[in-house]
Amino acid sequence: MNQEQHTGFRYFVSYSGVKLPLKLVNEISGDSLNNRNTYYRSRFDDRGRMLLCQKVVYGEVESEHQYQYYDDGGLKHAQITEDDEVREIHFNASGEMV
Repeated sequence: MNQEQHTGFRYFVSYSGVKLPLKLVNEISGDSLNNRNTYYRSRFDDRGRMLLCQKVVYGEVESEHQYQYYDDGGLKHAQITEDDEVREIHFNASGEMV
């Protein structure tokens, strides 16, 4: 069993855009992590929605996003942790920050 199957993580090189949830790009295999200093690892639900995204730098989690969604798939809540500071962002059913 490879690392992706064991942990449930998928790995990416970067992200694009500024809207939440982050849009991860350039997926890579867990086997290629030994050659990277920085990467993003993420978990998705069975509907393909990102639940967790961590930026990993030199083996340490530098930042983390956790997401919750409405039943229709719209983003409901984001919790962003950077430098031990936690920020909570709530969205209404129309997708607007509240």
